[in-house]
Amino acid sequence: MEERVHAAVRDTADEIDTMEIRGAATIAEAAAHALRRQATASDADTPEAFKSELRAAARTLYETRPTAVSLPNALRYVLRGMSNTTVEGLRQNVVESADEFCDRLERAQADLGQVGANRLRDGDTIMTHCHSTDALACVEAAVKQGKHIEAIVKETRPRNQGHITAQELHEMGVPVTLVVDSAARRYLNDVDHVLVGADAVAADGSVINKIGTSGLAVNARDRGTPIMVAAQTLKLHPDTLTGHTVDIEMRDTEEILDADTLAELGNPTVRNPAFDVTPPRYVDAIVTERGQFPPESIVILMRELFGEGTTEPWAEP
Repeated sequence: MEERVHAAVRDTADEIDTMEIRGAATIAEAAAHALRRQATASDADTPEAFKSELRAAARTLYETRPTAVSLPNALRYVLRGMSNTTVEGLRQNVVESADEFCDRLERAQADLGQVGANRLRDGDTIMTHCHSTDALACVEAAVKQGKHIEAIVKETRPRNQGHITAQELHEMGVPVTLVVDSAARRYLNDVDHVLVGADAVAADGSVINKIGTSGLAVNARDRGTPIMVAAQTLKLHPDTLTGHTVDIEMRDTEEILDADTLAELGNPTVRNPAFDVTPPRYVDAIVTERGQFPPESIVILMRELFGEGTTEPWAEP
């Protein structure tokens, strides 16, 4: 099985796993391109062998980041387009599905940005956590509408993704104040909206996002600050329709402490969860390219898009 996976797919999987490729939409696009590359490079001589190669490639990609649902949703979209009965026909199916997925992805973020911008007023200050291209699309659209937006940006330890957010907001002309994560509550009184992205949204409206999002949401609700989640529909987690829970990825200890420092501290046990779960009661609105929804209504959209559940097209038949 392993030898059928193209080197480009393995390289993409490694880059997703090590977070050289990060962000749900970027991960999804990379996965679609990788399957396209597998299809165009395949020398399979039967439709069954071709499908087996694509399933193996999809499994290699799927196993890298268990929490980022955009990844399996991208794989589902591309693989379910395989309907032809010849190798060349199947190859064309995958190429067309991958290209269509990436085109829809590009349009979706722009459409989401317009929906989210309508919730932001001229003169608003937002607080961000981590780095979300969906959240930034809302700010960019608001700025293009002529609104003056300012931002308080949390660094988001341990990988400091907030630094990326700060840089991109600066490039939009948005004044930025960068704060350490533990200072968030202190500055919430100066904030009109908390604006975050999502790596997955469950059927009950729970939001799975970078660790620290849940605590920020609790503090924001206590201060009466609205919490807006920007999430394309590819972030919706269809497995949760059947009661499935979302796996929370645990990252490497070395993201927090190097081996020497760990030894100096007496080798304590280190936990480094990448994500946490924000209950729907702390979220005011989930903004998608299909419009904005209260979290308790997201299940209606999910059923419309995915039905009552899914099967994994990369599983062995």
